[in-house]
Amino acid sequence: MWRLCVSETPDRPFRSQRDLFDFSQTASGITPPVGHRIAEEMTDEDDVRRGLDGVARAYGFKGFMVMAIPGRESQSLADSMLLTNWPREFLQGYDEACLMTGSPVIDRLRRSTIPFTYDTRIDSRRRSDGKSAMVVSLFEMVSMKRGIYIPVHDTQGACGAIGFGGDREAVSDAEMRELNFVAGGLFNRLSEVRTKKNARRVALSNRELECLHWAAAGKTTSEMAKILSLSEYTVNHYLNRATRKLDSVNRVQTVAKAIRAGLIN
Repeated sequence: MWRLCVSETPDRPFRSQRDLFDFSQTASGITPPVGHRIAEEMTDEDDVRRGLDGVARAYGFKGFMVMAIPGRESQSLADSMLLTNWPREFLQGYDEACLMTGSPVIDRLRRSTIPFTYDTRIDSRRRSDGKSAMVVSLFEMVSMKRGIYIPVHDTQGACGAIGFGGDREAVSDAEMRELNFVAGGLFNRLSEVRTKKNARRVALSNRELECLHWAAAGKTTSEMAKILSLSEYTVNHYLNRATRKLDSVNRVQTVAKAIRAGLIN
């Protein structure tokens, strides 16, 4: 199980963000020695939320956001949020002023595959809609005028971004590498728990589960038909129905989602 722990001891105070994570470990055991323990076994969104909040505070940020990359037609930042502790008034004010349209930061998120920092006063100068002062005022009101955005993706290929914001100094290159590593693991874990949550709402029949079980074992449609005493047409029918229910694009993804959701072993 993916773990993120933060623990501070009197004999080992926090000195720098470079000391925060042991990068010799894999994502199954990341233990930053600062702050307080923020998450043990991440089994739901609240665990991931606490993990993100702990990372934000450990690096001197005020808040975090996890978002789906908004399409060019989107005008609502709030609708793109998957998880955040940014003030609701900020999101409401941002959307009421239609600040997503013309945002150079949002536009860069759509194109970027690497982390980048932001500074509201600097980035807002590149707006061409005359709303620069409004943007600066809104971000400074909630003390989120500088930070970092990190493009992320999960094992299924879903893309998003994690942002950390506050009023601390600019993020260093070393911090950017560390945050990029941690953000990727947290986003993937969030995707896993959301997949399980959604899968629990999907009622697969016993036959659908049986077909998925044998598909996971590497059996062909013909082999499954013989094992289950069904026609190949019926086997494909059950697998196609499971694919639709799990919102997958093919059999391989359906099996992967069913395994991650604990529906089959």
